[in-house]
Amino acid sequence: MATPLTDSERRKQISVRGIAELGDVVELKKSFNRHLHFTLVKDRNVATPRDYYFALAHTIRDHLVGRWIRTQQHYYEKDPKRIYYLSLEFYMGRTLQNTMVNLGLENASDEAIYQLGLDIEELEEIEEDAGLGNGGLGRLAACFLDSLATLGLAAYGYGIRYEFGIFNQKIQNGWQIEEADDWLRYGNPWEKARPEYMLPVHFYGHVQQTEDGARWVDTQVVLAMPYDTPVPGFKNNTVNTMRLWSAKAPNDFNLKDYYLTYRYHQIVTRYSNMDNVMNSYYSNKVFEVMFLCSQVAIQLNDTHPALAIPELMRILVDVEKLDWEKAWDITTRTCAYTNHTVLPEALERWPVHLFEKLLPRHLQLIYAINQKHLDNIAALYPGDMDRLKRMSLIEEGDPKRINMAHLSVIGSHAVNGVAQIHSEIVKSTVFKDFYELEPDKFQNKTNGITPRRWLLLCNPGLADAIAERIGDGFITDLYQLKKLMGYVDNEAFIRDVANVKQENKLKFAAYLENEYKIKINSSSIFDVHVKRIHEYKRQLLNCLHIITLYNRIKKEPNKAFVPRTILIGGKAAPGYHMAKMIIKLITSVGNVLNNDPIVGDRLKVIFLVNYRVSLAEKVIPASDLSEQISTAGTEASGTGNMKFMLNGALTIGTMDGANVEMAEEAGEENLFIFGMRVEDVAALDKKGYNARDYYDKLPELKQAMDQISSGYFSPKEPELFKDIVDMLMYHDRFKVFADFEAYVKCQEKVSELYKNPRKWTKVVIKNIANSGKFSSDRTIAQYAREIWGVEPSAVKIPPPNEPKA
Repeated sequence: MATPLTDSERRKQISVRGIAELGDVVELKKSFNRHLHFTLVKDRNVATPRDYYFALAHTIRDHLVGRWIRTQQHYYEKDPKRIYYLSLEFYMGRTLQNTMVNLGLENASDEAIYQLGLDIEELEEIEEDAGLGNGGLGRLAACFLDSLATLGLAAYGYGIRYEFGIFNQKIQNGWQIEEADDWLRYGNPWEKARPEYMLPVHFYGHVQQTEDGARWVDTQVVLAMPYDTPVPGFKNNTVNTMRLWSAKAPNDFNLKDYYLTYRYHQIVTRYSNMDNVMNSYYSNKVFEVMFLCSQVAIQLNDTHPALAIPELMRILVDVEKLDWEKAWDITTRTCAYTNHTVLPEALERWPVHLFEKLLPRHLQLIYAINQKHLDNIAALYPGDMDRLKRMSLIEEGDPKRINMAHLSVIGSHAVNGVAQIHSEIVKSTVFKDFYELEPDKFQNKTNGITPRRWLLLCNPGLADAIAERIGDGFITDLYQLKKLMGYVDNEAFIRDVANVKQENKLKFAAYLENEYKIKINSSSIFDVHVKRIHEYKRQLLNCLHIITLYNRIKKEPNKAFVPRTILIGGKAAPGYHMAKMIIKLITSVGNVLNNDPIVGDRLKVIFLVNYRVSLAEKVIPASDLSEQISTAGTEASGTGNMKFMLNGALTIGTMDGANVEMAEEAGEENLFIFGMRVEDVAALDKKGYNARDYYDKLPELKQAMDQISSGYFSPKEPELFKDIVDMLMYHDRFKVFADFEAYVKCQEKVSELYKNPRKWTKVVIKNIANSGKFSSDRTIAQYAREIWGVEPSAVKIPPPNEPKA
């Protein structure tokens, strides 16, 4: 078996990352030793690997600082429109390698560290993931920051500096266990605290009405402390800023109860950001608030930052003393809202009693916004009380709640979904009444991923193979991959793509053997399903297929079988019982079949523990098959599907989210599409979904379900999976059984194609060649032109003087 190349060996071969210039190598070595000595106060006799990581991080950071300062000077001089991307999640992952890639320093750094007798891969592995998000939405925000900088846009990402990231997932006896993700315990070399920009944020108190307007008085103050992190564009000397806010309580602050203690940490930056936006606006030589919307754009990443709308109104009305109509016009022309979900339970609704205690002035403003909104609806649709109820910001009940999605829609001049099919569903169902009211407000902005991290960084072998044929322009113009269609029948390219994939698989197999102590067949199909664990993402459908494959092998052990390694990973929300049960079922099934000598290495199931950005960078380039099997009409877009496509995995999926556009770009015949379409799901809902209809007529489904319910996979606890069985049989909102037969048949097509490596690789090349649309550069350029009213810039900021050792 061939030995896979290490990343450092691959980097020495790669052309798209440039040449390690001798001067750069010498300077980096000197800077590294200087930081080890003066910053970390260590020498080589006592330094630990973590010290070496920090010395390298500070060395690379030195190359950011001059560009960072110069970028801000450039923005001050040119005074472009500022973009403020408000998101409660920025799932950044690791920063070191991404920064080296974007600055063109990776090969030089690799050589410098090698000459110092160290291993750069080991140092990169020491860095903690900045897991400041739950999944796709937070990772999308991180990709957007990369593209905003690469496109030369004056943009700022604003969010929360969580003391703890998303939890670290452990698996004990098959169960998910959550441990705190103390990502800051060793410090963060990439951030710069900005205490000089600390802002007071007010809570509690009450509102006084005066002749001069409303006054919010007797408040308690929380201090919002900003930490700035540089975000470099790709080789254009632009370095933008991600500003994360930390809530710090003054000594005299006394929160009323535990629930409010928890909520105030979330709330503090949801509206304190607005003060900082205004301060930035005023500091940039423009002092007329009436022109705010021409100089500032605020993008709300889902409903989480929706408080920006009433907070901006508070500033304009209470502080700037604008009349209501003018303030509302400025607010709506400044703000825009991205919707990320169609699931009703995911659309935020905040209790009115929380506002009454914490933010009484904002509650008044929301009531006023709602009243004027409903007056307008009543005038347009006289007597339509049902419509008034549906469109109100206030939902009556116990407790009375504020619909934050409705607030986001009416307070924004643009509302977009994140894939074409999702945006249509938003218009036809989720916000149907609002679309009828203001159809021109609604848009689509299909998500994208940054090709810097998700190709150049994580899959250098493939990037090199592509660059040898079409040059390196695809790194910033992913549509150039279309040129690869001319190489679909090129035997050398087919061989190179296949070899890169096999190298990646060998490397990941070695990783699994080291981490999980399990040996897998690296020639098997690497069948990968990685994303948050949720019923609508249908990991259970995958699990039923696994059991079906197992039963087929057991029934005919001598029959030819295309081997598979099935990799499933993802975190379950700590309070989500069914998601935790799904993990337990997957691990239990894996425990049975992985230890069955009849099965051997023909079928393995591995649950990838603690799935996160840095693990995604390992598994995605090694994947053959990408599982995107949500119930049609439930996944807004997906971005994992795009990462797999770009890295040479074929997709098995439903016509849901961005899968639809992937099929349009590559041709549906080059994906494994199965199952119900959105209209089929609607028809089944109308008819009535009865799981037993499928259970009774599909023997393999019945066998799998009977095994689960009888305790075959949990012999010590036969009733362990009763909740899963009951849900699937009697109240499955996501209709797993309805797609089972089509899914199994489609998987048979996967196995059949895999038996022909050349044909498989040709389909892989077609997918890569047609993945250009799914760059976050394209997405951000559309946001810029069609929502924010700015034009991306290809102008490179003049480079600063490089740091000297």
